Amino acid sequence: MSSRDGGGRPVRRSGGVGGASARARLRRRARRARPAAEPAGAAPAAHGTPVPPVVPLRGLPSLAFPGAPAVPVAEPGAGRTAGSLLDVVRVAIVILDTSGRVVLWSPAAEEMLGWPSEVLVGRAIDELMADADQIGRARAAIQETLRAGSWHGVAELTDRDGVGVAVEARLSLLVDGDGTPFLQVALADAGALQAVERDLAVRDALFEQSPLGIAILDTELRYTAVNQTLADMNGIPPEEHVGRTTGETLPERAADEITAIQRQVLATGEPVIDVTLSSPVTARSGFRSISYSRMTDRSGRVLGISGTVMDVTERYRAVAKVEHARRRLSLLNEFGSRVGDLLDASRIAQELAGAVVPRLADYAGVILLQAVAHGDDLPRHGHDRRTSLLQLGVASVQDGPEVQVMLRHGARITFTEDSAFGRVLRSGVPELLSGSDELSDVSYPGDPKVQAAHELGVHSRLVVPLRARGIVIGLLVVSRAGYREGFDRDDLAFTVELADRAGSSLDNARLYARERSAALTLQRTLLPQQVPQPTGVEVAYRYVPGSSGTEVGGDWFDVIPLPGDRTAMVVGDVMGHGLRAAATMGRLRTAVRVLAALDLPPDVLLRHVHELADDLAQGPDEALLATCVYAVFDPVRRRLTVTKAGHIPPVLVVPKREEGDGPVRTGSPLPGGVGQVLDLPSGAPLGVGGVPFESVELEIPEGTLLALCTDGLVESRDKDLDVGLGRLIDVLEQPHASIQQACEAVLDTMEQGREPDDVALLLARLGRGQAGTPTAGWTLPAEPTAVSRARRLVRGTLADWSVEQLTDTAELLVSELVTNSVRYASAPIGVRLTLGDRLLVEISDPLPDPPRERQAAEGDEGGRGLELVSRLALHWGARAEGMGKVVWFELDLNESEQEYGNGPVPEFEPEPDVV
Repeated sequence: MSSRDGGGRPVRRSGGVGGASARARLRRRARRARPAAEPAGAAPAAHGTPVPPVVPLRGLPSLAFPGAPAVPVAEPGAGRTAGSLLDVVRVAIVILDTSGRVVLWSPAAEEMLGWPSEVLVGRAIDELMADADQIGRARAAIQETLRAGSWHGVAELTDRDGVGVAVEARLSLLVDGDGTPFLQVALADAGALQAVERDLAVRDALFEQSPLGIAILDTELRYTAVNQTLADMNGIPPEEHVGRTTGETLPERAADEITAIQRQVLATGEPVIDVTLSSPVTARSGFRSISYSRMTDRSGRVLGISGTVMDVTERYRAVAKVEHARRRLSLLNEFGSRVGDLLDASRIAQELAGAVVPRLADYAGVILLQAVAHGDDLPRHGHDRRTSLLQLGVASVQDGPEVQVMLRHGARITFTEDSAFGRVLRSGVPELLSGSDELSDVSYPGDPKVQAAHELGVHSRLVVPLRARGIVIGLLVVSRAGYREGFDRDDLAFTVELADRAGSSLDNARLYARERSAALTLQRTLLPQQVPQPTGVEVAYRYVPGSSGTEVGGDWFDVIPLPGDRTAMVVGDVMGHGLRAAATMGRLRTAVRVLAALDLPPDVLLRHVHELADDLAQGPDEALLATCVYAVFDPVRRRLTVTKAGHIPPVLVVPKREEGDGPVRTGSPLPGGVGQVLDLPSGAPLGVGGVPFESVELEIPEGTLLALCTDGLVESRDKDLDVGLGRLIDVLEQPHASIQQACEAVLDTMEQGREPDDVALLLARLGRGQAGTPTAGWTLPAEPTAVSRARRLVRGTLADWSVEQLTDTAELLVSELVTNSVRYASAPIGVRLTLGDRLLVEISDPLPDPPRERQAAEGDEGGRGLELVSRLALHWGARAEGMGKVVWFELDLNESEQEYGNGPVPEFEPEPDVV
């Protein structure tokens, strides 16, 4: 312990160990190392040196050392650069003499304990210890250091605030140039040091015991440390890594990729995390996940990079297996979506072949039974070498003559019963072929397709059955060639699953083709088998069934010859598709033909058809819903009468004719013209009712083109009906070589995006009657003299026409009909004769009520006129015309003597001529 004067200040000694000169030298060095400001007006120190006021350290109130004046305290961290490990573990240096007195108190010690050097230099270190035990241990440590040269241990010193600070002390014996011994004491905060040691222990444990490979590289990307795990991965001992780069420790190809990543991380500071790479060809191959990040110290100086390497071979393979399964499932879903709406076996077969190439195989062929391709019934017996097979789906990764030989679309496949094809067809069990012998025994010996496969390098093949309803309906044959791995059992199982799905779609397509064929057959049977070419009308028509994506519809058309060289033309559309719609269409067409034979006006005819709607419906719970347009053309008067029931309006194209042009001849070119859509009362569809049907009568120029069609021709999903009708008019306004060619031109304009509906098109060029056809007509007053006058006019006209053999019968029947008109009508009576293949006689009057035939009794004086007409005429009838009616009959020119269908003509007395 040092002595003190009366003021309590320490008394400097002039001699002894640690002399004044040495202490002065050390003190000067400490002052140079610790600059301190000395403000003006400070109180003088003990040795005459002014001492500034004490500055608090670390934000705590300053306490004076017992018996010492206040001294300045340096600001913490003054003159020191932050950012090193010493900021975490502060190390303070203290120099003691051999008696334990402080010779040098460093700035770090001042910062750690708060005591300035001016206060402690010359005092015993014991004074910083709180109890005798600490003092005893300190003195023992000094003695041990003087004896052994060093000592270290934990002590507790009291800081300036009176708080004990645990420090780890390391004492070392020093000797200056004069031979004077000193003790160097290195003090460190025990708590911070323990934390650092703990962190280092954790680092060592992680580094050496981690299952991850860990590497530390410097700024030149040379290894400074690697753990044993990484060394085992690379197959090189840890010591051989140190000082070498990645390129010097790994194969070149793998090292280049890793080195590029390391340089990127070192240059940018952006970490790279979990990048999967193939392992280099070392002791442990597979896949690795690497991560790198840049290392910097506390001041931001770049020290290098650190990296971790994890063997993810199992994980990668598991993920790859899951991804493989996902791709397989995606392929199944994709194939299902691609063929889900297909109902054509050939297209499904091609989609199946295209789906497996190249994702599953290099070559694929889909072979189907001919019954499946044509929509026939499946065979009920087993397959043998006589089974007819067609290759309808092919796909390959390349083209060439060998591929054309092996995979020719539409080729007929021949096989023997003991070949792979025969076995799979017979048993339904798939086969995996890999050896040369197995690959050669596919179809039959010497098959050129087998030789072509050998030349293409095919080394693995799957022959998988396509099944439906427990019956093998075809084969899916897939092959791999070249360096591609051969098929395995997983590939076989997946291909079987794909083939089963395809088999169901193919069978659905077969059933649809069969039903569609039946529906089309029924529909064609119900449509006109022969369309007549009536007098004065040239007709062309087209019927296009719906596409393969839909069923047959109820579109129909008809051309019906009527008496008087008139022609009825009708186009209709029954709502719905399928066999029932086709059957309803046939019933509707029959009803229209029967009613047309009655020569009813168009609006009356449609009203009668509407009244039959319940009987014509598809079922008791389904009402008939159909549209129709009905037109009647009279070539003699060139009058067209049209009515419609909710149907597409007709289109008329008036030809460009000049004065002096001759009559329109059948088969002549269409000159073109000006088209228009007929403005007709819409009328309600048949079966709806509530809207009356109205007829419109037009006078038609010679050569006018009439177009009747169904909505499938002019409607589309995204355009209005007017657009389709305008397109139809644009085509028909152009010149065409013939009316048939005009039909083809119209069909060529149909849009690809239209609804897949049926299309019925009927074109009619409206002209005059046959050239040279004799016609005569008269108008007679409704008087009794009209009867005799009519007979004389008929007799004279038939004589002029050289058909006198018809005179008696014609006179008799005209007399009866004119008599009826005179008796009941009150307006002029019309008589018209037309000589064609038959003699047509028409009697018209303004009375709208049609004549009614009745059976006269034996005693009746009258009522036999219509009976005579019915028995003597070849055909007869009545029709409405304007406000009145027309009664007509026909006589056959080829018979010189009329025969009666119902027995002999009864005796009668003709009514006498009225003068």
